[in-house]
Amino acid sequence: MLILSFLAVEVVLIVIQTTVFRLFPTWLGAPDLSFIFIVFCAYRFDWVRGTLLVLALSWMMDVVSGLYLGTYPLLYFFLFLLLKVLKEKIPVKEFAYQVPLVGITFLFGYSALYAFYFLILPGVLPEWSWRIILQQAIILIVASIPFLLACNRLYDQIEKKRFIAPRLLRKRSGNYFR
Repeated sequence: MLILSFLAVEVVLIVIQTTVFRLFPTWLGAPDLSFIFIVFCAYRFDWVRGTLLVLALSWMMDVVSGLYLGTYPLLYFFLFLLLKVLKEKIPVKEFAYQVPLVGITFLFGYSALYAFYFLILPGVLPEWSWRIILQQAIILIVASIPFLLACNRLYDQIEKKRFIAPRLLRKRSGNYFR
């Protein structure tokens, strides 16, 4: 139930990110909610569930908005691995370091993606702009606070709730006249 719930969250994120945020003016910028979701998956899910969610999200992003197939799965999977290893090495309270690491990993990931594209297609990329990159990182950090709080709350609600089978599906005892 937990995986299905967060798969639904992924679909909603992709719809919001590819439709609603495209209406914002370019000078204002838009947060990359799928990137924040990867940070959430790295800190709240185990290796198998988190990897499945990240690969599903990255494949959906790649199909919906990717120029070159395979870049989103590659980038998001390596960022998930990096964050997962950092989580195991740094034993600190989760939310205290989730938000700053969103900005740091965004800068790292964007730099790695830019370097990758620069090696593959050097004439296609625009010039590197620190102002735009830092603006995106700040927008991402600000947007990650309510988003991570909402995802953590949803995760806790689903974990606490025990799903009981309907009365018809429960095993019955031999006495039907009670």
